[in-house]
Amino acid sequence: MSLSAVSQAQQKPLTYLALGDSYTIGEGVNGSDRYPMQFVQEWNKAAKLPFAPPLIIAKTGWTVDELEAGIQVSSTAAEGYDLVTLLIGVNNQYRGRSVESFAVDFEKMLQRAISFARGKKERVVVLSIPDWGVTPFAVSKGVDPTQVAKGIDDFNQTKKVICAKNGVEFIDITTEYRLAGALPDGVVADELHPSSLIYKKWMEKLFLEVQKMNF
Repeated sequence: MSLSAVSQAQQKPLTYLALGDSYTIGEGVNGSDRYPMQFVQEWNKAAKLPFAPPLIIAKTGWTVDELEAGIQVSSTAAEGYDLVTLLIGVNNQYRGRSVESFAVDFEKMLQRAISFARGKKERVVVLSIPDWGVTPFAVSKGVDPTQVAKGIDDFNQTKKVICAKNGVEFIDITTEYRLAGALPDGVVADELHPSSLIYKKWMEKLFLEVQKMNF
């Protein structure tokens, strides 16, 4: 390989695949305000090796199995990705599905994510499920916030255990979200989904984890 070819290979941008649901596609915010987009924008400000625009496979309302179906009809890179994030599960909880069935589906999806990361589990980051029970939407619907919180905690604990078992980093965004998710500037017009300010907080936590990776 020539020196010029080596140089070109070294300059090839990093690749990022973001998997999820409404929290990843950014329901109600501009495309540039989604947390994967904010992350790439922030990283590329000073990075020696920048990220290309992320591929986002996510849709509002998706459960884990629906995310899998979405992946199957999406065009993904055969060579894999340098970074993969996964934020999924709120709709399993919202629809009243069992934690036990979620555990099976989530572990399969986590293995899928590791595969996308070329088998490098250290390049996969899982984010916890935000507690939608604190939002003005939940209040307006008369939802019992204590019951929702317990359900979210059960699902997140399941995710955390499975991530630890598979050696994958798990980021807690739920604790902070419970303090900010109900604020007027913490939600979009539907009073349920996070604002760009909330996504910025998630981006900052992700950023710290990616800084530890050896690209």
